Amino acid sequence: MSYFSIVIPYVLWMLVYILVGFVCTRLGWTETSHARSISGLLVYIFAPVMFFGAFQRMTYDPADFRSIALFFLVTLLIQALVIALLCLLLRRKFSDARCRFLSFTTVLGNVGFLGLPLVTALFPDQPIVACYSTAYVLSMNLVVFTLGVYLITLDRHYISLKAAILNPTTLTILFTLPFYLLDIHLPAAILDNLAPLGKVTTPLCMIVLGMRLASADLKALFTRPYAYIGSLLKLVAYPLAAYGLVYFIPGLDATFKACVLVLSAVPSAAIVLSLAELHRCEQENAASTLLVSSILCAVTIPLVLLIL
Repeated sequence: MSYFSIVIPYVLWMLVYILVGFVCTRLGWTETSHARSISGLLVYIFAPVMFFGAFQRMTYDPADFRSIALFFLVTLLIQALVIALLCLLLRRKFSDARCRFLSFTTVLGNVGFLGLPLVTALFPDQPIVACYSTAYVLSMNLVVFTLGVYLITLDRHYISLKAAILNPTTLTILFTLPFYLLDIHLPAAILDNLAPLGKVTTPLCMIVLGMRLASADLKALFTRPYAYIGSLLKLVAYPLAAYGLVYFIPGLDATFKACVLVLSAVPSAAIVLSLAELHRCEQENAASTLLVSSILCAVTIPLVLLIL
């Protein structure tokens, strides 16, 4: 089965989940305020279980661990390079918060909730790809709370390595690593009962987006040029650039390179909107980009993956 035939049904189902959240909210069966509670479950329960399960499916192997660590370093470097390039290109307009925001939101994607299930579907016989996704999330967290926060505020006091470490995702990964390194596996009965919690992350994430979409001003949402510029940079330019940076590196296998492309092609991450709201900077554009990119990815992900 080709990558294309796997991706098309996957992204179409994502749109179905968005539609479910949208319709339920519009019909009054759910309320937008419920999205916050569901997001809390995603961040504090379902995502940690998903990341833990990814490593529990792996048997420790030094070569695999080196590959996962290399994936972390490579994705961290790619994000830093792309941000630096955008900052250089937009330096004359750096006083405009929109340009600064664009400089780092281009690299921040929904790597955990969407990327991990997608690479797992594309490479079902290679459990290491889920660990690649987890490594990408970890590198992205470092970018968010350092370069990302600085570009929003232009204040170094907001840069926080503590925040990059003391968050549910990073703490889960730090908790999980000893189990992997010591090759400790929970009983199958426990893992089988935890597995469904990890599998609902993508549907719930998309349903939350649909709920948010239902409460938005659709005309304003789809008529903001910034949302389309940000979405195209995130969904097309960034994954192609990331893939180009790793394609010619010797010693990297095809799966490694493919995962860089796939995980870079996912839509904007929810953390983009969270940072915008926290620092009161470009909230409307952040919300538009998040929702528009999540819809457009149904078209862009299959097209970008044709390169494979």
